[in-house]
Amino acid sequence: MKQLEPYMEYAVSQTVALLAIDSPSGYTEQASQYVCSAFSALGCPARRTAKGGVLADLGGEDTENALLLEAHVDTLGAMVAEIKSNGRLRLTPIGGMNANNAEAENCKIMTRSGSIYTGTFQLSNASIHVNGDYDATGRKFEVMEVVPDEAVSSPEDAKKLGIAVGDFVCFDPRTQVTDSGYIKSRFLDDKLSVGILLGLAKYLRDNSLVPRRRVYVHVTVYEEVGHGGSASVPQGVTEAISVDMGCVGDGLQCTERQVSICAKDSGGPYSYEIVNGLVAAAQAAGADYAVDIYPHYGSDVEATLRSGYDVRHGLIGAGVYASHGYERSHKEGVLNTLKLLCSYCGC
Repeated sequence: MKQLEPYMEYAVSQTVALLAIDSPSGYTEQASQYVCSAFSALGCPARRTAKGGVLADLGGEDTENALLLEAHVDTLGAMVAEIKSNGRLRLTPIGGMNANNAEAENCKIMTRSGSIYTGTFQLSNASIHVNGDYDATGRKFEVMEVVPDEAVSSPEDAKKLGIAVGDFVCFDPRTQVTDSGYIKSRFLDDKLSVGILLGLAKYLRDNSLVPRRRVYVHVTVYEEVGHGGSASVPQGVTEAISVDMGCVGDGLQCTERQVSICAKDSGGPYSYEIVNGLVAAAQAAGADYAVDIYPHYGSDVEATLRSGYDVRHGLIGAGVYASHGYERSHKEGVLNTLKLLCSYCGC
């Protein structure tokens, strides 16, 4: 295996570019177009699916025993549920967006006319010097609001700006890559893995490598709401592996510097054969890995199985701390994930 560090850096740069594109589930057109163009620029045939995802062909010899790698570019977010009497906005979450860790976050209101307004997501009556129940109030979407950065004091004021129920609200990712190699941002789940798969594609193309079997990539756009991987499995695929975030937290072994191999999550055990094969590939590549069980997790590939596809399934990902919050990973986790993928693909 050739040196992968340049492709790790490429993966991180692509991740940063993707994180700058707002893409909560249902509002993914721009991010999906970016991903499709990025794979095409690397010489990998890529097309948009009817559902809005991207299907790319990384090449390979055995088309009857093909491998599908699934990642997702959609993220958490919210939508305007009500324009309140004071002109502020009550939200409904998209996916597992948590009101607790979104408090005081800057955001954008994406109107259907194309106008974009900024605002801040706050507890209703957020001034501590005024609200005596500030500390005792549980942070739920019902008691939170977006305060638009516009002169609004009534529903009519907001509507004059073009703000309406059903508008998407996108939260600031606050992306940073530190000198010590940490990658910090909202929505590393799962744009980091999309960057990693672009790094894998570039590695294969730059070095004229042909995997032993056909390798496809499906970048989905509805994973956070449960049906991202439920379609678009190419003919000949016998294995599907979600490349998503690896969980980091109490009771788990994985760190942000490792690649995680999931043996079981809330949907049940992953294929024993695939997990064993991933462990063997990690060992052969010298990748620093951990095998873990994720207690509160579901993946694209489980949506694939629920849709009736007859495939074996697995789940891997670079270690990510503070999932569905302000997340953190590390370049070494990216590198170890690339090592595992290259080894498992036979290249």
